[in-house]
Amino acid sequence: MKKKPRQTFSAYVEWDPATRLYVGVVPGIPGAHSQGETLDELNANMKEVLELCLEEFHGKKDELPRFVGLQQIEIAV
Repeated sequence: MKKKPRQTFSAYVEWDPATRLYVGVVPGIPGAHSQGETLDELNANMKEVLELCLEEFHGKKDELPRFVGLQQIEIAV
């Protein structure tokens, strides 16, 4: 059996104190967001939702967003 090629995606993860859940989103992929009570649960949920989103994606693989990095922006509050 031929193995499917693997691809890595980067998710932005936050802790939501109101729901007491971890929330993850993969920028640039519509619908690629989920939540979980633990980071392990969030990871499993994100894998599932990414697989579903990519089944619906009809573009070329090189059109998928690629993680570049994070920037911290400082402002006066």
